[in-house]
Amino acid sequence: MKFTLQQIKDTHAKVKSGADFPQYVADRKDLGMTGYTIDINAGKTTYTDIDGAILSTESVYATVPLNKTVDQERFMERLKLHQQGGTDYLTFCNDCMENGVAGWTLDFGEMTCYYFDGKGDGVLVEIIPGVQKQ
Repeated sequence: MKFTLQQIKDTHAKVKSGADFPQYVADRKDLGMTGYTIDINAGKTTYTDIDGAILSTESVYATVPLNKTVDQERFMERLKLHQQGGTDYLTFCNDCMENGVAGWTLDFGEMTCYYFDGKGDGVLVEIIPGVQKQ
């Protein structure tokens, strides 16, 4: 494994809002991370490194129950607000759950973020801004 849980925590501690996200991604890429998946609904985060090693953690999210129906329009509003620095991470996690988004996968090679519902189906794919592809 190219990185440690402490290094992951250190990069996360620098994030105050969604506006800090591009630097957060750059810091994690610098650690040798190739991406990660956050499954809010399951409370689990899985990280991968450049050698294909996987590190999984159980995370504690103070979340609301997952809405089984995706409200993409409302999710997009809340996502935009978060990306502009209007909400913190836990608020965004709750916003996701309220709007039927169970989690997301970041791919640092493609520089994409894939949001998914409770069945794993895609809700939205975004290009991660401000960071170069590997």
